[in-house]
Amino acid sequence: MSLDGYIDDFEDSRLLLSNAADFDRVDAVRAGCDAILVGAHTIRRDNPRLLIRSQHRQEARVARGLPPSPKKVTLTASGDLDPAASFFTTGDIDKIIYCTSSAVDKIRGFDAPGIVVDAGDSIDLAELLGDLVERGVERLVVEGGSYTLTGFLAAGLADEAHLVVAPFFVGDSRAPRFVGDGDFPWNAQHRANLAEVRQIEDVVLLRYALSDRFES
Repeated sequence: MSLDGYIDDFEDSRLLLSNAADFDRVDAVRAGCDAILVGAHTIRRDNPRLLIRSQHRQEARVARGLPPSPKKVTLTASGDLDPAASFFTTGDIDKIIYCTSSAVDKIRGFDAPGIVVDAGDSIDLAELLGDLVERGVERLVVEGGSYTLTGFLAAGLADEAHLVVAPFFVGDSRAPRFVGDGDFPWNAQHRANLAEVRQIEDVVLLRYALSDRFES
């Protein structure tokens, strides 16, 4: 996030908050996970590929009997997704789309690969995680956006948080913040445990332990 707590600006192009060294760190985190989850808005806004960038890390995963990149996961209430998005068109790996019952037919009508999961009238994140476990996902990284991060953090479903602070301000209240309003488990009476502080060139990584499942 920026110094004033934003994860993007209000321009059409994507705002790069981090640097090359931290993007490589994120690539290593991804390589150690079974799935990467982003919300549908992030797919519409940023069109991420959600693939491991490093050839060496891809090869190391394959050597362990894994696909070169983790599964891709998204969730949508409206089904408003473009089948030509990079989420669907890049990487010969599983794509899983959790959607409300009202959006199932719309998603299944896409000419795009993906496992469509009917999550009912509304998407329950704890049930989503349970379903992912049944699909072999033991370690999940949730990358955004703001609405999705708010949901997982407010529900107390995260084991750790990696917050990287960029050395500049956005200064536009129309832009999305790291999280929105919510009743979070961590507040002035229950502080999160700061497990690591690391300078990565001109950004700072703050790593928080959020549950007893945290691995240092």
